[in-house]
Amino acid sequence: MDALLYILIGVAVTVTAMALIKKYAGFQAQSPEDYDGKGPQLDLRQHLNGPIVCEGVIYGPTGRVSSRFVGDFHANWNGNVGTMTEVFRYDSGTTQEREWKLRLGNDGSVKAEAADVIGIGTGMQKGPALQLNYRIKLPEDSGGHVLDTVDWMYLVENGSIINRSQFRKYGIKVAELVATMRPKDAA
Repeated sequence: MDALLYILIGVAVTVTAMALIKKYAGFQAQSPEDYDGKGPQLDLRQHLNGPIVCEGVIYGPTGRVSSRFVGDFHANWNGNVGTMTEVFRYDSGTTQEREWKLRLGNDGSVKAEAADVIGIGTGMQKGPALQLNYRIKLPEDSGGHVLDTVDWMYLVENGSIINRSQFRKYGIKVAELVATMRPKDAA
């Protein structure tokens, strides 16, 4: 009986520690308010506008690079409504296209839609950062899984944007993406 009690206490301590780490440390603990007033102000209408070049890597569940890519994007805005087309070229030779429909609220909120996004992505921009949450359906040749995604974009002083995204299934991180985005004429 004592052994079972110790096991249950150990499980409870482990679960509590994991919940505290998730809430107070690391990637998932960030909030847009953490960046309010800290650095240059990200304005998607300015910083994601016109032709954009994107370069990045995707890490698999073990933390090793599983794919590298280069992307050509083009974004345009009509007031607070924007469209951004993306064409990715992966190191495997495959290509992927996506078109985002973006809507900005006057309070910094962001709504995002794309054909492979389930429902509407929601986010918030504060200071130099943007957090966007959405569910994405992978292509069938990549398993067709639906993943919970958190994108963080950070504006740096030269106008480039650093993007870090995590993809989770059943709460477990299965992939991570790190990429840069910058105006094509600055590339």
